Amino acid sequence: MELVIGEDGMPRCWWGSGPDYAPYHDEEWGRPSTEDTRLFEKICLEGFQSGLSWLTVLRKRENFRAAFAGFEPGIVAGFGEDDVARLLGDAGIIRHQGKIRSTINNAGRALELIEEKGSLAGYFWSWAEPEQPPPVEIPAVTETSTAISKDLKRRGWSFVGPTTTYAFMQAIGLVNDHLEGCHVREECASSRRRVLGLDL
Repeated sequence: MELVIGEDGMPRCWWGSGPDYAPYHDEEWGRPSTEDTRLFEKICLEGFQSGLSWLTVLRKRENFRAAFAGFEPGIVAGFGEDDVARLLGDAGIIRHQGKIRSTINNAGRALELIEEKGSLAGYFWSWAEPEQPPPVEIPAVTETSTAISKDLKRRGWSFVGPTTTYAFMQAIGLVNDHLEGCHVREECASSRRRVLGLDL
């Protein structure tokens, strides 16, 4: 793992260069997300990414948003067989029947979680760890991602294995895996402190 210097002269994590990845790296990845629709979208898209490149999903994200009603759980939970057929025929998304049905199922489970915890944010951010030093190595799974995965599966979620869950945690800022020297690491750390109530 090392930093790369972009054409704009800014140091980024090794994966965050190029016209597709750089904006995602700079503006989204690792920045705390607390809006339920975005959290639901992200965990669903991480499930679609399973076995594929994230770039494949990123390039189709707007198509996914259109196909899945903006990832509003209350709408997606009501999708039926006609919607499954429509989605399987949509070349703009990843047409994997298991992942499509999982997204519909998980929407229902998300509504249950919102009813129980008040919000998806309230649930997921209860798992957040306090500030950490910059990573030296980035794991594929952690004890926390494994625990979240087990809890979600117990609640009936699918396509939320420990690796998928850790990628979700990285993306929404539950952990800050930007490398030391990355130009957005401290911005993400500061935002996390605010969300966690540590920046008083």
